[in-house]
Amino acid sequence: MTTQPVHAVVLRDVIEADRQRLLDWRNSPEVAAFMYSDHRIGQAEHDRWFDGMAGDRRRRYWLIEVDGEPVGLANLADIDARNRRCAWAYYLASPSVRGLGVGSYIEFWVIEYVFRILGFDKLWCEVLLSNESVWKLHERYGFQREALFRHHVIKDGAPADVVGMGLLAQDWPAQREAMAQRLLAKGYALPFA
Repeated sequence: MTTQPVHAVVLRDVIEADRQRLLDWRNSPEVAAFMYSDHRIGQAEHDRWFDGMAGDRRRRYWLIEVDGEPVGLANLADIDARNRRCAWAYYLASPSVRGLGVGSYIEFWVIEYVFRILGFDKLWCEVLLSNESVWKLHERYGFQREALFRHHVIKDGAPADVVGMGLLAQDWPAQREAMAQRLLAKGYALPFA
């Protein structure tokens, strides 16, 4: 029995039609608060970033849709096939999906993609120390703190600390079943099943 209604969550490739939506999201207070940069992103800067996605084998972006509606972005960065590792990040720009377990689903999806589909050994990320809900979610999924980068970025004119976290493929099985059961209990189908 599910505790919440089932929501269809899809991660699809970013397309040209997403260009303006992504700029709007990146400049929204809800997303910008957790990005490294504080400045308002202009069209030219955004276009360079967006156009740079094409053909860049070290990055991969997916638009997150819930029940057919675009709600956020997930990505892999610093994809390093030789060392079998990459970094990742995501954001949910739409407040309407918060509390539905979408972030947890995205976490599971990306971990499964990196370890099962890519066959990598390590997934890592950096999170503002002030973004406690996200780094705690990562910890529930088995990520370990590997670093504390003190005064790593400037946010709102003041130095901000960043937590470096990592998850190894060999450690994922110890967490996978419990996380899968949580998603199933919320009505989500497991990805790549």
